[in-house]
Amino acid sequence: MLVFATKDAIEFLVDTADEIGFNRYTILNLHALLSNNLLPNPAASGRLREFGVGITNSVFTPLGVPQLISEFFDLILEKARQIENPFEQAFFVSVHFPYLQPFDDVNKRVSRLAANIPLNRHNLAPLSFIDVPEEYYVKGILGIYELNRISLFKDVFMWAYERSALRYAAIRQSLGEPDIFRLKYRDEIRAVIVAIVMQAMRKDEAIQIIKNVAEKLQLADRAKFIEAVETELMGMHEGNFARYRIMPSEFNKWKAGWDS
Repeated sequence: MLVFATKDAIEFLVDTADEIGFNRYTILNLHALLSNNLLPNPAASGRLREFGVGITNSVFTPLGVPQLISEFFDLILEKARQIENPFEQAFFVSVHFPYLQPFDDVNKRVSRLAANIPLNRHNLAPLSFIDVPEEYYVKGILGIYELNRISLFKDVFMWAYERSALRYAAIRQSLGEPDIFRLKYRDEIRAVIVAIVMQAMRKDEAIQIIKNVAEKLQLADRAKFIEAVETELMGMHEGNFARYRIMPSEFNKWKAGWDS
């Protein structure tokens, strides 16, 4: 469940990039996705905490008054929006969300993904703590909880980002530069391909649908869009159709008609 929840949360940040930011819509829905099917009370997903909680292995007690939790949550979002440096924004929410504990649970996971919002907006390497020993991360957070000191967590944060950036650079180098045109029209390309396959269109019908969609684009991009969609369709096979979230039965039905 945790893997699927994380995947859905990442897709939410990427697919709705225009609406994503340090606002209630983003953080509440980010929590809802990350905590989906993981909390005893399903209604607590995406809802600010309404009762007091304790912290395991710590004497720190977060705020327990719902009104104050809500006020400080909004204050954190407001201050985060005022920060211009994306790395400072990322660090700020990484510190303050776990300290406030605005949700019943899953607060640290929310903070780690929320830290990537400004990095993604500025096209910077994403932040991951996957290579950081959990003990170091926990000690850094406990230093914030119990001592109000950020120095240890700052070291952990910087170490994590350096490792993340190196890994990201290696992956980028191995994969090469992305196709900017395909990124620009990713949603349109996906939508028309899914429609063609799920409706089991034959080639002549599909060609007309592709042209109809292309006519809605700016003139300079139409021919390239048609080429991109046709290339994707011609290259689709049993080993890659799942990336369009198409069922095997749908693919097989479409493929039989397409090749006939």
